[in-house]
Amino acid sequence: MAMRVLMLGWEFPPHITGGLGTACYGLTKAMHRLPVEITFVLPRPVQADPASIVRVVPTRSDATPQSPIAYDTLEPGVTPPATPAIAPSGPPFEHVRFHHLPIGLTATGGLPGAYGHRGPALTSTTTATTTTTRHTTPAAPTPPDAPRQTHDVGLGDHTSTNRAAAHPDDHGHLAACHRYAHMCVQLARHEKFDVIHAHDWMTFPAAMTVAAESGKPMVAHVHSTEFDRAGEQIDYRIFDIERRGVHAAVRVVAVSHLTRSILMSRYDVEPKQIDVVYNGIDHPDIRWPDDTQAAAIRPSDRIVLFLGRITMQKGPEYFVAAAKKVLEHDENVKFLVAGAGDRVPEVIRLAAREGLAHKILFTGFLDQADVARVFRMANVYVMPSVSEPFGIAALEAIRHDVPVIVSRSSGVSEVIQHALKVDFWDVNDIADKILAVLRHPPLASELRQNAEIEVRKLTWTDAARHVYRVYEDAIAAMPV
Repeated sequence: MAMRVLMLGWEFPPHITGGLGTACYGLTKAMHRLPVEITFVLPRPVQADPASIVRVVPTRSDATPQSPIAYDTLEPGVTPPATPAIAPSGPPFEHVRFHHLPIGLTATGGLPGAYGHRGPALTSTTTATTTTTRHTTPAAPTPPDAPRQTHDVGLGDHTSTNRAAAHPDDHGHLAACHRYAHMCVQLARHEKFDVIHAHDWMTFPAAMTVAAESGKPMVAHVHSTEFDRAGEQIDYRIFDIERRGVHAAVRVVAVSHLTRSILMSRYDVEPKQIDVVYNGIDHPDIRWPDDTQAAAIRPSDRIVLFLGRITMQKGPEYFVAAAKKVLEHDENVKFLVAGAGDRVPEVIRLAAREGLAHKILFTGFLDQADVARVFRMANVYVMPSVSEPFGIAALEAIRHDVPVIVSRSSGVSEVIQHALKVDFWDVNDIADKILAVLRHPPLASELRQNAEIEVRKLTWTDAARHVYRVYEDAIAAMPV
């Protein structure tokens, strides 16, 4: 008999911020070879988009029989039927049903988009319903009195302020996640499942409440912590949700040993409770799209690429500082900053202030086709993250035959040996390594070839098998 999994997620392609949505897609797709049946609950449906990697089909009686994915819609205040109408699905999602819970996203609002595009604010149109659980968790630690974490990059102070004070509801995410929890409880009462799999803090209130009511084990999958996203300037409301979630879970999945160490030191999670499951990557044949060169980039230019959300966590200021150092030694280099985020205006002003406006190009939000184009143009990819739980973008760069330079403060540095590794704050070392790759083709060739071999060993299939074993352990740990 197949294991039944109630999977709770906050995003799915094409509406992704990067790592979380990509991981949910890759892991769910890879589970089709395992004896599992998944009910995946999301706060919004995937839009019917020709460029999407999945298709949405209607749930009416005339639904197309061969459509791969169907979504149910649960109207607010309406009790879901015991057996919702689901259109037949095919590979690789024949084992998955997707539920859409309309938690009150505005017509123009939405979840963050690919590669840092946050989109309009996420808001709730109803008052958030606070959920409670029967789980007991340790008291939250006293907020640290340590000074803000700063590193001198020679370009001024670019630290962040306390997000709880600056963003009273962080674009409505807190209200939305509690609304989602309230509706998940309603839906779960009419579902049969053996284990609950919750992806990141937005789904933890829902998972905790469903677990308490159903008596089924909860698995908390931590893709990122509040300390990764905000450094020491954390939002203690989000931290408290994360802390309660990982302590309510029977098993905790961390995407790297770096994340595992944070869970142990910051959240007081027992080491034996945590399983490290690295992210994977799909390995289709690369099909290069027709290239449309940007007018500002000449064929002779060598391109250094930053691809990711333009946030404090990703270290864009250190990329700009390293660019300045490189250009002091070699003017025939251009730097591409691909993505969007809350620090875009500040980073643009920084580049202009340093006289680098003609050398650093900002692309804004990129869709998947444009991501492939910038990888094709790049001579080296740099990921100077301050704290990176994993770093799927580095795997994508390697898959596109681009040598990579990654921060030691990243999970991906644990699994890729043929990458140049740096401390995010050491901009001189970052610049030296960029110049080394650009000036020494044999080095770049060695990095590309050997890293590609390593990446091919990181598959979503292996990750799915590991997660399946976590499910078994979680179920076995529950009292009979």
